[in-house]
Amino acid sequence: MKVHRHAAPPEDTGIDLTPMLDVIFIMLIFFIVTTTFVRESGIKINRPAAKTAVKQEQTNILVAISPQGEIWIDKRRVDIRELRGLIQKLKSENPEAAVIIQADRDARAGLLVQAMDQARLAGVRDVAVAAQQP
Repeated sequence: MKVHRHAAPPEDTGIDLTPMLDVIFIMLIFFIVTTTFVRESGIKINRPAAKTAVKQEQTNILVAISPQGEIWIDKRRVDIRELRGLIQKLKSENPEAAVIIQADRDARAGLLVQAMDQARLAGVRDVAVAAQQP
């Protein structure tokens, strides 16, 4: 009596990539959600140099003053009378933020002082003037 052995059909030995793709997708979502975005003032400023300049690491409210006396905040040109309200709004979104005024070296000092005054009237304790290290 002859016994016939039938070969079993070959099994699919491929690697299932679905769990790995799920992990990568979850990591991507995590990095997108936890990323902090830097707000720009809206114009390029030629900052004055200072040997005592210190880099600020936290998220800040940036106000730029151009040599022509234009004030920019959050990529929008504003009037000095609007500055206080905008700073209050941005401060309510990020209570720990400081105000950094990026005044061009050729900007009027009086406008810089007015901008600092508006920031303090908006309730911000930490107001700084941006400078670059020489």
